[in-house]
Amino acid sequence: MPIHRIHLSRRRLMAGSAAAAAFAVTGSPAIVRAQAKEVVVGGAASMAPWVNGTFASAFQDKYKCKLTFEGTRSLVNLEKMQKNKDKQYLSVVMMDDPVMILAVQEGLLEKLTPAAIPNLAKTRPEAIDMDGMWANYLQPWQGVAVNAKALPSGVATWAELYDAKYKGRLVLPSLQNTEGLANLVMAAHLETGKPFAQAQFDIDAGFKKIKALKPNILTIYTQIPQAFNLLEQGEAWAIPSAFSSVVLPREKEAPIKMYVPKEGIFVGPAGIALVKGGPAPELAKALINEMLSADMQARLQPETYAFPSNVDAPAPPGIPAGTPVINLDWQFVAKERGEWVKRWDREMAI
Repeated sequence: MPIHRIHLSRRRLMAGSAAAAAFAVTGSPAIVRAQAKEVVVGGAASMAPWVNGTFASAFQDKYKCKLTFEGTRSLVNLEKMQKNKDKQYLSVVMMDDPVMILAVQEGLLEKLTPAAIPNLAKTRPEAIDMDGMWANYLQPWQGVAVNAKALPSGVATWAELYDAKYKGRLVLPSLQNTEGLANLVMAAHLETGKPFAQAQFDIDAGFKKIKALKPNILTIYTQIPQAFNLLEQGEAWAIPSAFSSVVLPREKEAPIKMYVPKEGIFVGPAGIALVKGGPAPELAKALINEMLSADMQARLQPETYAFPSNVDAPAPPGIPAGTPVINLDWQFVAKERGEWVKRWDREMAI
């Protein structure tokens, strides 16, 4: 049974031509394979081990080129593109969706198409943003992290976290943190009963519901290490909306475990885009195509602990078939988030 996906975005991928589909099967043009060039990619510093390892090894061998990865924060990559607009040296950027929106607004990205990026036709439509200005590749997923000693049976639903048995035992991310948004959207869904596609826009309902969670909150964090120290020590029992990329690597070393609530999992913003005017454009397109391939996403999953965007790639272990997969509309988030953070600070102070 296939994973059930929830489409929260109104963005749609325009259908590719038959030629694009054929291209996806036969591979990239011979001219790209013959190139002996360098492609420079800007991404998060935390990506360096797998980009420079598994991915670079496969890509460099296939295309006989050099891949140089510059690891830093998304906003720093944005600044690099802004400063070098007339002569870009980055060919590809891997950034969070909210920063991608800023790059689009400044005309720094080139639209992706199935003709140029064949694997775009195999990418979940809700993982393609702004009609192809960028695409999500491997997305960290969000469930509920628990202390396995305190909660040996785990957490079955997001709704149960409002139960009085969790009084003073929950740690929540601030709305300043990307992972914090999921709790607010889930609260809106629980309050209204609306599908996530509509609930995410009913933020008043989200705040109304989540304030009822305050008696159960031990603390609200902005720094992840602080939060997970409390969880690992057992002082906290659960962290709702934790990222898989933080929890799963620690499961073998600490008494914590990630759970998939029945309402579904959220997937985080992890975009890849083509820099407008960047060098080696054909090689850059080939790189994006490889990152969106089912084979590469399956190979990288054990290292990234992320959910794939290619419909043919397998879901990560531990996510049952039929689990709803929830994407946020990051354009809406980017527009409204500043006011939400102010409201959060006023209404969720403990």
